[in-house]
Amino acid sequence: MILTLKEFQKIRQDIKEKNLELVFTNGCFEILHRGHIAYLNEAKTLGDFLIVGLNSDRSVKKLKGSNRPYNNENDRAFVLDNLKSVDYIILFSEDTPYDLIKNVKPDYLVKGGDWKEEEIVGSEIVKEYGGKVISLKYIDNYSTTSLINKIKET
Repeated sequence: MILTLKEFQKIRQDIKEKNLELVFTNGCFEILHRGHIAYLNEAKTLGDFLIVGLNSDRSVKKLKGSNRPYNNENDRAFVLDNLKSVDYIILFSEDTPYDLIKNVKPDYLVKGGDWKEEEIVGSEIVKEYGGKVISLKYIDNYSTTSLINKIKET
């Protein structure tokens, strides 16, 4: 389900009252591939609900360059929303999901294995209230950049 932060906060209250656990991750998810799917599936196993903070088009352009994203935010959100592992998607336009993490207050903050725990944006916030920060397995040879480069070579 694609929500605004305000819409999610109403749902979050209900989730917390039922003592259910929230898992949060974020990313551009510009061209979905096997590495993404494996990562999202593993993230979902950590709790009851998986929330994906999705970089807006503006945010992706700032991070990746003016010719990106290749798929717009609505299309990327639609694809994520149709994965059984993803429960909620919240778009954000800031450079990082720091404020989003602060507001979502997940029980688990996760990123792919190519991230060290201390590099994960928002890790200090989550640890401060007793949440866990986890760097999941990285699946070699699956990255959006390598996929883009492979396509450009053909």
